[in-house]
Amino acid sequence: MNRTRQPLRVSAAVELASLVVLLANLFTAHLPAISSLAGPVHGCAYLFTIVAGARDPDRTPRTTALTLIPGIGGLLALRRLGSRPTRPAPADLTDTSPSSHLP
Repeated sequence: MNRTRQPLRVSAAVELASLVVLLANLFTAHLPAISSLAGPVHGCAYLFTIVAGARDPDRTPRTTALTLIPGIGGLLALRRLGSRPTRPAPADLTDTSPSSHLP
């Protein structure tokens, strides 16, 4: 699992879950207390998803644009980022292999 994408994974899941809660409340009881709680949570998760997607080291303009889609944009961006090969890690400069100690 890529640790750099963990914030994007969490924010995308919270964004989708809060949108489901908002829509379920809208089509059923429409309780103001639920809307006043889930609305700001969804808004914050949406903004966090956009920022997390824009800060990903493997982002492309398309993945950044996908994060702008409310509700499922973060999940779509994660899917797109997961299908691309990740950048290789920088080479370790301290070579401890036995051949490096030969004259």
